[in-house]
Amino acid sequence: MKALVFSDEPKNAMEIITYLRGKMDIDVISQENKELPEYGANTVYFYSNGFVDNLGKFLADYIGKNNYDFIFISSTNMGRELAGILSFKLKMKCMPEIFSFEHKEKNITRRFYHGGKTVVEEESNFKMFTVSPGICEAEKADKKSEVKNLTLEKSDYKIVDVKSKKTAGTDIRNAKVIVSIGRGLGSQENIEKIMPLVDVLHAEISGSRPVCLDYKWLSEDKQVGLSGKKVRPDFYIALGISGQIQHIAGIRGSKTIIAINKDKSAPIFEECDYGLVGDLFTIVPQLVEKLKN
Repeated sequence: MKALVFSDEPKNAMEIITYLRGKMDIDVISQENKELPEYGANTVYFYSNGFVDNLGKFLADYIGKNNYDFIFISSTNMGRELAGILSFKLKMKCMPEIFSFEHKEKNITRRFYHGGKTVVEEESNFKMFTVSPGICEAEKADKKSEVKNLTLEKSDYKIVDVKSKKTAGTDIRNAKVIVSIGRGLGSQENIEKIMPLVDVLHAEISGSRPVCLDYKWLSEDKQVGLSGKKVRPDFYIALGISGQIQHIAGIRGSKTIIAINKDKSAPIFEECDYGLVGDLFTIVPQLVEKLKN
């Protein structure tokens, strides 16, 4: 079997290639990145100045002329738009937002459903899929890909200005340890009370949707969850987070989840590996002291 992977974010392409590696031969189209050829694809095609119009035209022509069994598109803003364009142009049905893929007599995929409240497993003969970021942890391969550069037609779009979102620190998706806060923290001023735990663990700080979007205690790029970022740390420590399914959808890839919450019936305790019921402002200083020693 042979698959084409497209992602305008090379990191997502690395994850998809790693996930599919060994199951099928893979070509990938992405923006230039010096590490991408090290993840095991047969051929890596780099493009520049790509927009939905010229990329949509190129991909439709390229897929139409090449016999790929499957098309996997990273579910970014651009990826989702391109998937719609390609579905129309190629008359090809698309299964959206998958986080699991298995090919038997039919394709078996899994994706979150009803806003992340449940997981649906589906059988289909679809050939095109959008893939949720974080499908697995990217790992380099032994072989190196052949690299080719693409020439796209001139786009009708032109960038006249770029205004980056305000970010705070490094990308939490790359963190090995994350300390995450929820409404149970009480106030933005209380963040400084949990920073000694963040510091002693050399962790990144993140938050739930209310913390980042509603109360703005943390910047938007620190939000974890279905509508935020999906993370895969070695340790995820949830402080005062109730654990609604939309948040759990963002942390399922974590190797170890530790929860501290004074509500013993909080849903987070059904998902964590270790849970502590109690006042986080009492427990966190004790943890810090133990870790220092």
